[in-house]
Amino acid sequence: MSDNEILLKLATKIIYERKRKNLSQEEVASLANINMRSLSLIENGQTNARFLTLYRIANALNIDISELVNFRL
Repeated sequence: MSDNEILLKLATKIIYERKRKNLSQEEVASLANINMRSLSLIENGQTNARFLTLYRIANALNIDISELVNFRL
């Protein structure tokens, strides 16, 4: 799997979980204490998020970080 494919799968998983929880990007960014632009870049597969950022996103979505990297939807 290429790096781009991994980033897109991660993006898809974050979007899926966010929508499943009926949260906006702004709400998740606020809960995760990250910049909304950063979340947008991650959700568009345009940047490789740091572990701490993924940890914060997972907490904001009330899921374990392992669920973000489990690409089976």
